[in-house]
Amino acid sequence: MSWNRPSAPVRELIRQCAQLTVNARPEWFEELDEAVLAASPTIASDPELAAAVSLSNRANMYFWGTANVRDPGAPVPPNTGSEPVVIARELARRGLDAFSLDAYRVGESVAWRRLMDIAFDLTSDPAELHELLDVCSRSISSFIDATLAGIAAQIEAERHELTHGTHAERRETVALLLDGAPITRRRAEGKLGYALTGPHTAAVIWSVDPDPDADSTRLDRTTVAFGQAAGVGRPLSVLASTATRWVWVAGPVAADTDRMVRSIRPDSDIRIAVGSTSDGVEGFRRSHFDALTTQQMMVRLRSPQQLAFYADIELVALVTADADRAAGYVKHTLGELQFAGPEMHHTVRTFIDAQCNASRAAARLYTHRNTLLRRLARADQLLPRPLAESTVNVAVALDVLRWHEQRKAG
Repeated sequence: MSWNRPSAPVRELIRQCAQLTVNARPEWFEELDEAVLAASPTIASDPELAAAVSLSNRANMYFWGTANVRDPGAPVPPNTGSEPVVIARELARRGLDAFSLDAYRVGESVAWRRLMDIAFDLTSDPAELHELLDVCSRSISSFIDATLAGIAAQIEAERHELTHGTHAERRETVALLLDGAPITRRRAEGKLGYALTGPHTAAVIWSVDPDPDADSTRLDRTTVAFGQAAGVGRPLSVLASTATRWVWVAGPVAADTDRMVRSIRPDSDIRIAVGSTSDGVEGFRRSHFDALTTQQMMVRLRSPQQLAFYADIELVALVTADADRAAGYVKHTLGELQFAGPEMHHTVRTFIDAQCNASRAAARLYTHRNTLLRRLARADQLLPRPLAESTVNVAVALDVLRWHEQRKAG
């Protein structure tokens, strides 16, 4: 494309536009992410892929902006940084192609509308405005075209790598099992090196802050530690994406959870979502989907908790599927108790877990029974309905709130 440099006054206007883009407000990114994810349900339904696209949106806006701060109005080369590479890897590992990137065109439209608003605020001179918008339109379009072309080429390279070797066989076999395809158990076991009889417990192990250079080692190490903590040695592991492992162990994970968390390390961004324990090929599938449900809830609530079990979050996952309705349920059920603080919430939860036995709950809390009763009396004052009349609802609402409290604490 031929490229004529703009006039000096318009170069200065472009520099000012670009500076505002570099220092974009959070709501601009929220609008961009919302539009891109709405245009691609496939991406939006995958927490890890959605997070990667969100990071890529920010990286692309920053890349274009800094390029035009340095040299206003000059052609912007494609963004070949780590974020586009991660997007290519994630799409390839999910069997998706470059057509999934069409959502970026929606993002381009959102960014363009925002830039037009900025341009009209900077100048009212018709000639300057015409030249400014013309240059920026061609610049953004060519930048996105070149960046997407680079991602598409990287997808092909990643797909070629994935279709060779034992990993591809394992992933293909697991996909057939999860889809309920007519593959015999003996054939699947031969390809996986894993017995499909007996009970299985699945897990999803992933990084919430992907690092392409370090994730493979960290995730593999955590996968091995998970198997050891579960008492089964090396589990079956499948590379689901750059920053995710799908894992199965033979038998229940009645494990030393403290040891499992220590294996992740408290300062790590690695998370483990553990599914139910079920038998046979159907159990292999069910446990995996339960682990995915657990992961999706952890991601949706942005919880910093490093380890979660499906058995502990099943009800919370159902309640929080609609975030607005979940918030309304908590507010309606707890009233002022919602704002009473973690200590009061823990007291009421412990009392309910002890089947509303005050002596047993006081012992679990290491506090005097009278102290517990005073706290419960205060809780009754804060609740819209007395605890004795709403025990189940309060228990559910407090469990939902606990995850939000963890998110704020994180």
